[in-house]
Amino acid sequence: MVTDTSTYEATRQRHVADALARLGAQLERLEWTREQILAEQRARLRDVLAVAKERSPWHRQRLNSIDPAKVTIDGLRSPPVMTKADLMSNWDAIVTDSRLTLDAAEHHLANLRSDAYLFDEFHIVASGGSSGKRGVFAWDWEGWSLVYLGFTRWLLRAAMRTGALESSRTMAIVAAEMPTHMTSAVSQTFTNPATPTHRFPVTMPVEQIVGALNDLRPTVLSGYPSMLAELVREADAGRLVIAPRMIVSTSEPLVKDVRDALQRAWAVPVMNWWGTSEAGPTGSSCGFADGMHLAEDMMIVESVDDAYRPVAPGATASRVLLTNLINPLMPLIRYEITDEVTLLDEPCPCGSQFARVGDIQGRTDDCFVYEGGIVVHPHVLRSPLGRAREVIEYQVRQTPAGADIDVRCSSGADLGHLERDVAEHLQAVGLRNPAVNVRRVDEIARTAAGKVARFVPLRRSS
Repeated sequence: MVTDTSTYEATRQRHVADALARLGAQLERLEWTREQILAEQRARLRDVLAVAKERSPWHRQRLNSIDPAKVTIDGLRSPPVMTKADLMSNWDAIVTDSRLTLDAAEHHLANLRSDAYLFDEFHIVASGGSSGKRGVFAWDWEGWSLVYLGFTRWLLRAAMRTGALESSRTMAIVAAEMPTHMTSAVSQTFTNPATPTHRFPVTMPVEQIVGALNDLRPTVLSGYPSMLAELVREADAGRLVIAPRMIVSTSEPLVKDVRDALQRAWAVPVMNWWGTSEAGPTGSSCGFADGMHLAEDMMIVESVDDAYRPVAPGATASRVLLTNLINPLMPLIRYEITDEVTLLDEPCPCGSQFARVGDIQGRTDDCFVYEGGIVVHPHVLRSPLGRAREVIEYQVRQTPAGADIDVRCSSGADLGHLERDVAEHLQAVGLRNPAVNVRRVDEIARTAAGKVARFVPLRRSS
């Protein structure tokens, strides 16, 4: 790990220069034809599979029947699914650099106080996930650059097309502070004079965040949807007086109510970024339509159902399988993510040929499963809570017989009515005599990464 500040800064500056040198080519990719996108996918896939078979003992056995030089994208469906449990149980046998071990990565994470390199070239990040299953992920030098560029290219493309950032570009990010989290680490690595990035931890008191944003007057405002919704309320109250030219939502599902509130408050493009610690820039809005374009030149996304069968466009998949094409240091091939996605098949008005998915609305891990196999999707609970105008923010925790709900709300909220409304929705999907308890709180607890776990299922025995 780089510990000397001057050494770190020199290394970081080299990394920034490397990333910015690639930016023009990355912007050109967004205008590629389908043929160019698929050709890049195929070439990257063959390279990653070759490295995995050569340098990863775990993948060598798993990919034994595959010839990397001849594989097609359709032929990728033969290897078994890779899970987070597989990764964490076989970490040392999966990474392709013998210097890297899980012990070394964990030691690095345990000592992080700000952005830092491991062995002067790698980045290590961790993710707890909504399921509570922890993952540790390693990124090489080029892959880390492409994580940054995979999102930045869509932001700059939209800005150039709309004239949103004709002069100064100052980005404010209200999200996680610790560099163990990808959004924090990437923003620290690649802040630069062209787009200076200012980070405000979500753990700061809201009034301090509002004051800092009023002083900064950012042209781009980025953050978790739960915090962006809070900032809309501050703007409505007249306390937040900024005029961002773009909004970027990241790391949590951007539900329609929050998207609409952001556009109402500032009347600017709302960019939604779908990223993962495992694969980086999975999808991004273009600024011209809802939904997100998949980073198909950087990964392969398979939308599947619970039995891992392909799901057609227009239908919601219960999970996706990601094959990361930009990080041969840690080959993730058909890696399972439980985000629920819907592939869109209509053309995008922006003209890009990159495939699109709808805004992510939740994860399979968020579903509540009750005795008798009754499954309650978050949408069932989101409906009554979202239409109660007095409710500012909420968290729903599953109980054996129903749900406990914490709400931040105005003084006029009728908690009894809200309890009955939620209970009726649970009854409608088959839960008999649900017990619903709603409690008014001053603050909703956040995870270690600063996110709000909106729906907290009961832990089920494995």
